[in-house]
Amino acid sequence: MRSLVASYLDQLKLSLPQATALKAIGEYRGKQELYTRQTPQILDSLKAAAKIESVESSNRLEGITAARDRIEALVLKPTTPANRSEEEIAGYRDALEQIHGQAANLPLNTNTMLQLHAMINRYTSAIGGRWKQQDNVILERYRDGTRRVRFRPTPASETPSAMAQLVDAYELAIHHDGREPLLIVPLTVLDFLCIHPFDDGNGRCSRLLTLLLLYHFGYEVGRYISLERVFEQSKVTYYETLEASSRNWHQGRHDVNPWLNYFWGVLIAAYKEFEERVGTIRTARGSKTELVRAAVGRRIGTFAISDLERDCPGVSRDMIRVVLNKMREEGVVELRSKGRGAKWAKKQ
Repeated sequence: MRSLVASYLDQLKLSLPQATALKAIGEYRGKQELYTRQTPQILDSLKAAAKIESVESSNRLEGITAARDRIEALVLKPTTPANRSEEEIAGYRDALEQIHGQAANLPLNTNTMLQLHAMINRYTSAIGGRWKQQDNVILERYRDGTRRVRFRPTPASETPSAMAQLVDAYELAIHHDGREPLLIVPLTVLDFLCIHPFDDGNGRCSRLLTLLLLYHFGYEVGRYISLERVFEQSKVTYYETLEASSRNWHQGRHDVNPWLNYFWGVLIAAYKEFEERVGTIRTARGSKTELVRAAVGRRIGTFAISDLERDCPGVSRDMIRVVLNKMREEGVVELRSKGRGAKWAKKQ
């Protein structure tokens, strides 16, 4: 599609900081096997936490929310969705599980993308697994109720051919021309979002597509650190860079650099967190306090001690309480509710 056309790719010139970022991501990937061999129990804990965070954050980015304990139940054990939000959360859970377990058997083609869309809608009354039936727009909504159009995607009538072209352009760039995957993957995601091929669920599908394509090339960090959470924590920049890089997309005169820089930054941040968390837990160098503090720092909204227990394998509940009370004295966190299942939150 627009960003994957050979003539467009040929004119892209990476800056020195961009080349440095690509090198850093490649080096992080090279360390993955070391950690997966040495710390299997720790990685199991990280996987469970990442699944919950991914399901929660990717849906919350689209305004789909549920109580944290309900999300945990939906992700970790057989639980029947109780309402529309939980139906959508359960669908994302299933699609995420499919990618985690079957990425090698899910090539990038239109069938895979339709399958993922059908999966996120499998528990809802919405019809999934088909291209959009009417033209759509990407809107920004303001607190006062006003709205503005960020971008006008590909018309519905042109969407099936546009998606076929996207797949063909990806295949040509990766398998024929041998271009750098770390360049092609974010550009594929950008073009997917500019086409906006579904009536609903485009953002969630784009994040599933991101994870799938990264898995294809051995970038496994999303299995242990939720990329969706990193996107949500930087959501202002997420949306700003997408808008900046989509300007003049229809004419093929868009600037992909804002999106590329942001995307690579997300990967580096996730890999850094992965390395820090595994390294801190594995070496046990008297840094349990810092482990808990870091886990609190990653939290969005309210959280319970049980959330931190899952994020900090090997740290006792009593130790977590000690650190939280210290952070409350420092004015970093506050206790929002008491009793069983007490909720904490970072102070704004």
